[in-house]
Amino acid sequence: MPDSNTTKSACSVLAADEPPPFYVMHPESDRPILLVCDHASCAFPASLGDMGLDPFARRCHLAIDIGAGSLTEYLADSLGVTAVLAQYSRLVVDCNRELMDPSAYLAYGDGILVPGNTNLRATAKQARADEIYWPYHEAIEREIERLRLHWEKPAFISIHSFTPVMNGEARHCEIGILWDKDTSLRPLFIEGFEAEGYVVGDNEPYSGKAPADYTIDNHAETRDLPCVGIEIRQDLVNDPAGVTRIGNIMHRIIESIPDRIPMDRHRASA
Repeated sequence: MPDSNTTKSACSVLAADEPPPFYVMHPESDRPILLVCDHASCAFPASLGDMGLDPFARRCHLAIDIGAGSLTEYLADSLGVTAVLAQYSRLVVDCNRELMDPSAYLAYGDGILVPGNTNLRATAKQARADEIYWPYHEAIEREIERLRLHWEKPAFISIHSFTPVMNGEARHCEIGILWDKDTSLRPLFIEGFEAEGYVVGDNEPYSGKAPADYTIDNHAETRDLPCVGIEIRQDLVNDPAGVTRIGNIMHRIIESIPDRIPMDRHRASA
């Protein structure tokens, strides 16, 4: 995290009447689970216009993890747990990337040029980081520390979705379970989804060991928290029925976490 005294860019990205860069669901919950969704929205700040993109591109998988935000909201409500969700498109700034990663401000992907990110000046990047990226990650930090007043190691679950076809190739798996340093949650989700008949990828279609996994790496792994990334194929959660179906399965899995892994070392509340 940057020093809070760091001078911010003079450029302004968000107007005073626009939504904040994140929102928190159930901030009063003391259940030992934190859900996060880095790519929950396809919204652009008014100052950026349409970023040179047509309506399809502004709503496609490059702009948003389709269904991931709705699934996160469903789970937060059904379980009564805290969730932190980003409120602007990953094309504005990708909150699941290191800022030095070129894909943090994606200029081209899956055959789509993003004119609003082409030859982006350092001051424009800093403004987006100052107003969107860092406030989102600071919110996650606050919620982790709040939960750690009650639980030594609350579980950290990052929710994403992936497109059924990428670069012309169909993805065979329906659910991806992503992990790296911590593997405690991996078998719970693999077994839970396989029991429902889903084709589950173990660190597929992406790997939790890849560097493009900033949120888990920065917040959960640095604290040795039980953590996992969940990737749902987008055609499974692109409507309310799909969100409910996958959400109910994930509800049962997440509900079982406190009984199955050692997270119940209670701290005295401050």
